[in-house]
Amino acid sequence: QLQIVESGGGLVQPGESLRLSCTASGGSLSSYRVAWFRQAPGKEREEVSCISNFGEYQYLNSVKGRFTISRDNAKTTYYLQMDSLKPEDTAVYYCAAGSGMTISCFAGMKYWGEGTLVTVST
Repeated sequence: QLQIVESGGGLVQPGESLRLSCTASGGSLSSYRVAWFRQAPGKEREEVSCISNFGEYQYLNSVKGRFTISRDNAKTTYYLQMDSLKPEDTAVYYCAAGSGMTISCFAGMKYWGEGTLVTVST
């Protein structure tokens, strides 16, 4: 059973940066699609960024050019570099992993972390 852990959240001011990390115990992320999602208070969960099994990247339109998803060479740790943060980026950010071929990189996520809170505020 894969257990996913996110880290790196915190309180920052608008325009600042944060880097979230995603790791797993009980197995390796190397054979999974890995994605970042977020959910702001009172809002629906959003698909933020994803890396497919083939190394293809996808981003939510509102974070394109500001957020970058990456992974280490062993594909065991995934990152979400978030630059030029805005108040509307405030949310709990979740890392998730899925296997198999799906229509969307974000679909069919089987394993989820508990989330890390990102707050962007003055």
